[in-house]
Amino acid sequence: MKIGVISDTHIANKAEHIPRIILDVFKQMDMVMHAGDMVDLKVVDELRSACPKVVAVAGNMDHDAVKKKYPVKQIIEVSGHKIGLMHGHGAPLNLVGLLKDSFKDDKPDVVVFGHSHKSMNEFIEGVLFFNPGSATDFTAEYNSYGIIEINGGVNARVIKI
Repeated sequence: MKIGVISDTHIANKAEHIPRIILDVFKQMDMVMHAGDMVDLKVVDELRSACPKVVAVAGNMDHDAVKKKYPVKQIIEVSGHKIGLMHGHGAPLNLVGLLKDSFKDDKPDVVVFGHSHKSMNEFIEGVLFFNPGSATDFTAEYNSYGIIEINGGVNARVIKI
């Protein structure tokens, strides 16, 4: 199972569209996850043009239409692994602590999140915390997206664009 991961696209605030290079890669994925702050619902349509199965959550900067359609937190079972998906909020320095608290009763194997516009791919207390960074924010250190592969175990990588 290959999962494309994207967050903090901020369409149309930071960019008009998801970068074509990401959509081309996502055509090879079994699923795509958007970890919030898409801002506009057209982001999901763009993602579905590359991969029909899209799972998303709402972020703090999303328009009301996005917040009405998508929850702030989801738990997804994928190939025997539990993945928690949440955007995050508040100060980026306490983001991992917030996520740990939010998912403590769910016991996920992976927590996918966004909010900080800074990528992260780190196991903490046996849980993979994965943030793909922002694909479109020109003020970020670099733009990026992620791929999670589940084939028995879980392997994840951040790809800079």
